[in-house]
Amino acid sequence: MSDDDRRLIAGRYRLAERLGAGAMGEVWKGEDERLNRTVALKQLHLRTALDAAGAGDLRARAMREARIAARLMHPNAIAVFDVVEDEGYPWLVMEYLPSTSLAELLASRGKLPPAEVAEIGRQIAEAMAAAHRSGIIHRDVKPANVLLADNGVAKISDFGISRAAGDVTLTATGFVAGTPAYFAPEVARGSDADERSDVFSLGSTLYHAVEGNPPFGRHDNAIALLHRVSQGEIDPPQHAGELAPVLARLLHQDPDERPGMTETAQALAPSATVSPAPPPSEPRKRRTGVLIAALVLALVVLAMLGGGLWWLLARDGGEQAGGRNPAPSSAAEPTLSEESRTTEPTGSGQEPPPSAPPSSETQSSPQSTPEGNPDEQRMAAVRDYYALLPGNLEAAYGQLTDQFKSSRSPDFSSYASFWGQMSSVQVTDLAPAGGNAVSATVVYTRSSGGTSTERHTYTLAEQNGQWAIDSQSG
Repeated sequence: MSDDDRRLIAGRYRLAERLGAGAMGEVWKGEDERLNRTVALKQLHLRTALDAAGAGDLRARAMREARIAARLMHPNAIAVFDVVEDEGYPWLVMEYLPSTSLAELLASRGKLPPAEVAEIGRQIAEAMAAAHRSGIIHRDVKPANVLLADNGVAKISDFGISRAAGDVTLTATGFVAGTPAYFAPEVARGSDADERSDVFSLGSTLYHAVEGNPPFGRHDNAIALLHRVSQGEIDPPQHAGELAPVLARLLHQDPDERPGMTETAQALAPSATVSPAPPPSEPRKRRTGVLIAALVLALVVLAMLGGGLWWLLARDGGEQAGGRNPAPSSAAEPTLSEESRTTEPTGSGQEPPPSAPPSSETQSSPQSTPEGNPDEQRMAAVRDYYALLPGNLEAAYGQLTDQFKSSRSPDFSSYASFWGQMSSVQVTDLAPAGGNAVSATVVYTRSSGGTSTERHTYTLAEQNGQWAIDSQSG
């Protein structure tokens, strides 16, 4: 590093290494020689500001940014310590956090498990809730501004283009503040950013983290991307699992239907979504485990029924001989049969006839409870469920088991929020999928006009004498 790169800023902050750069400036690691601590310093771009509104506006913007950011003190937000000027450039002095940005993590891993994404989102939502209570709008929540420390702490950074609510100065620069890929649709259409658009941007960030791409895709042309964002057409997430209902609320087209940041943080808490950090395949393993356990239980019940009958038939001769030999079921051994009947003490109950085989009608599995073909009935249950959507949400919600609701739609509001985006839904190509499972193709038509087609497998369980959807995969 050259001596110039190690220069002293404002007679106090010694530059150490360049950490990165963005649209608004460069960020450096440095040392506060007065307090002997490591800090991060951001130098705002002078040329960008001069082209936009002049050096005077740059200094005013920097001072306003410092005043805004200094209001916020939260363990999940990068703190701003100072603002100084050096050789005509404004510098922000901020907390230094050894970390990796969420953008860098996604670049290396592609996408993250829903539980990990939920925990990151919860921490950022708590910081943003504190910011909103202080009247601060971030305006640029995105993966690059989410910093992840090795100890699991997530922090939101870069309030460099934030704006305090009510502060309407310096807005006529023509500069697009923020990153279009994570904009709320109303912001892309020209409305001012507010708390609700920050919620949408957080939802877009979490969508990217769990799906591997932003909700509106990638596009090198910012104008084309802005146009797509303004339409608000988002494909339903495919990998979000239990996080899907929360994302549906955060990314609702109607700003008034989105939750606030405090409610968002609560919805992302482990008890409200998923366990803290299961592997990506955990939900599928859990559902598979339930099916296997049910199958094993059914086999055990059958074995017990058969074994009980065998014991009843065999104990006459077995107790007399010191063992349990099965009683004959034919005339091949009449002597032993007669002996067992004459030597058995008289009991208070009457033994069942040896020739009576176990009846399948005595079993209590759901397959034998409804009349008719069980596969047909399970397929009819799935067909009837989708026939209620999206017009009769209450009745449809009642056709889900408590297990399904707790894992995918913990409350009716999240369920209604998802289906509120749809104008119609069709289910076709239903087929038995083994056991109590049914597979089907579902075509979703969104109110905005877009459509998507998905193939799912549903496991059904008996509830109040009827088949109900217990889980969904695929």
